[in-house]
Amino acid sequence: PKPIHYIIQQGSTKPGQPTEPAWPHGNLTTNQNTTNCLVAIQIFLFPIWCSYLLDWKLPMVTELVSTWYCGFGRCCPTGDCRVVNNITGLELVLSKRLHGQHLAKKIVLKAIQGFLEKRQPEKALTLSFHGWSGTGKNFVACLMAEHLYRDGLKSDCVKIFISVLHFPHLNYMDLYKIELTKQITETVALCEQSLFIFDEAEKLHPDLLNALEPYVGHNGNIDEVDYRQSIFLFLSNTGGNIINKVALDFWQAGQAREEITMEYLEQLLRRDLLDAPGFHHSSTLKNLIDFLVPFLPLEYHHVKLCARDAFLARDLQFTEEMLDEVARTIFAPKGKKLFSFLL
Repeated sequence: PKPIHYIIQQGSTKPGQPTEPAWPHGNLTTNQNTTNCLVAIQIFLFPIWCSYLLDWKLPMVTELVSTWYCGFGRCCPTGDCRVVNNITGLELVLSKRLHGQHLAKKIVLKAIQGFLEKRQPEKALTLSFHGWSGTGKNFVACLMAEHLYRDGLKSDCVKIFISVLHFPHLNYMDLYKIELTKQITETVALCEQSLFIFDEAEKLHPDLLNALEPYVGHNGNIDEVDYRQSIFLFLSNTGGNIINKVALDFWQAGQAREEITMEYLEQLLRRDLLDAPGFHHSSTLKNLIDFLVPFLPLEYHHVKLCARDAFLARDLQFTEEMLDEVARTIFAPKGKKLFSFLL
């Protein structure tokens, strides 16, 4: 009898019929059913053989088998079961749950969709979120993780770094650089489409920013690891003042905030970032940001909608008075229902 790998490769061998792979694609014939059963037996026995012969731990072998099977594209569309890339779901949830941020919705969807459609990106996707605290930067980062990865923020493909928490001491900056680059390398080696989120990015030390340049730049291939499928998010409060000023100017002029265009706001934001401390002063990194994403200050009715969503997500009952109470506690200046101060 022919070895099993030959059966798998050859598939149907009836005269006059084209040779097709018997598994995992194509219609099942009797020979293909037999082949699939044999393959299933091999998959079942493989972890046991490895555990016995190589003294591997069963979870390690199970992950290996899962990765191998996913490589056939049968397990999930992306070829990696941890990556789902649900752009339709992301678009839907942004339209329903991200309030008052027409620019952020448009830019984030355009950036991610365009990036994922490229088979071979020239560089990693780099997004820079700007705006006051409480405008939705972390919320959007969370939604991205939830809709790009099966396990969301808990995924092996997602790493979060908070500058003041993970890199607090100047004296240990050399050690931080080693640890940061090690985590990036190990994460991408295990998950080609990795997501790295840097919160409070304006407080990152210049040495750390310069250390990131090879991973977000156009080289993209270091020590046989390709970083060009990765996504880097930088969340920062810088630029918040100019963003708020533009929103206020439109409000005072009687214009809807939806009339604010990115073409108008971006030039003012870039000019403001040049004078602000933070990672945009990094000589190696500032030119590698693909998209600036401004988050406008929330108005009173936006905060009420956010409060409503929070109640609904927890299946809690609420009244209009309760939503008003939430909104009243977080507005500045006091006594004016214009922009939220903190959410």
